[in-house]
Amino acid sequence: MVDRPNKPMALATTPGLPPQPQVSHENSRVTATLPTRERVEILLYGATVVSWKDRFGTEKLWLSDAAKLDGSKAVRGGIPLVFPVFGTAPDHAATSKLPQHGFARNSRWEFLGKSSSESAGPSDASVKLDFGLSSNTLDDAVKAQWPYTFSIIYSVTLTPESLSTSIVVTNNGDQPIDFQVLMHTYLRVGDISKIQVTGLEDSEYVDKVDAAKTKSQSGAITITGETDRVYTPAKGPSHAVVVSEEGETAFTVVRDNLKDVVVWNPWTDKAAGMGDFEPKDGFKNMICIEAGSVKGWTTLDPNDAFEGAQTISD
Repeated sequence: MVDRPNKPMALATTPGLPPQPQVSHENSRVTATLPTRERVEILLYGATVVSWKDRFGTEKLWLSDAAKLDGSKAVRGGIPLVFPVFGTAPDHAATSKLPQHGFARNSRWEFLGKSSSESAGPSDASVKLDFGLSSNTLDDAVKAQWPYTFSIIYSVTLTPESLSTSIVVTNNGDQPIDFQVLMHTYLRVGDISKIQVTGLEDSEYVDKVDAAKTKSQSGAITITGETDRVYTPAKGPSHAVVVSEEGETAFTVVRDNLKDVVVWNPWTDKAAGMGDFEPKDGFKNMICIEAGSVKGWTTLDPNDAFEGAQTISD
């Protein structure tokens, strides 16, 4: 079933029905809570997921204490959406005028509504929240920088075991569109010195901290300093990337049609230099595992669509 934001949401205790997911839409924020108490919050600004909590109320995403949540700048933390350029691309004519990481994370999205699973009980309930952005809703300044005709549906799906984010980009114009896309996920961890990332063994990566040299990963990844790497996983998108802490699995990330993974941690100096990164030692409690397609460009012909997704399990 699909509800629009101006329609009343189903009551949690509708007679004859098991408890259903609850969704609220107010103050430029959409919040969904499952009957089993898992919860997700998304800002309309950037369609940025800013919180994902498990049934015990434990926060799974890292959000800077100084993050701007009022739409004045991109959110530092959560899951910002990077589109249509990763970083900046001064030598790529189509995106050369765009700010770092494009405009998706700085634009106001429309909440299109929710769809809920028809669950037999609370343990298998899930909810999908859909957000839309198109060339029709961009402000004039952005249209001047990127004058293509497009539409995007970005979906956030919460289940008792996982959080999924998926994107569908459609070229509604008459000329091809080149783009990059990435889900810049900040995962919350207890102690970065005890973290290992597996699933990227034998994969080539570009080391942006070491003059963009191409290297090969041997063994598990550990974080001991500033880390900014773009991996092309050797085993493909469906092979899980696993974040473990002291030998226990903390997160599992599986991708669909997103060929690259960025691993990022700013460490001491980079964190100190970012005005919206607080606390300054917050790098000890986060790691970015970012699913995307950012090495080279995806070309979308007129009337074609691109789909990509990630699923994060805790």
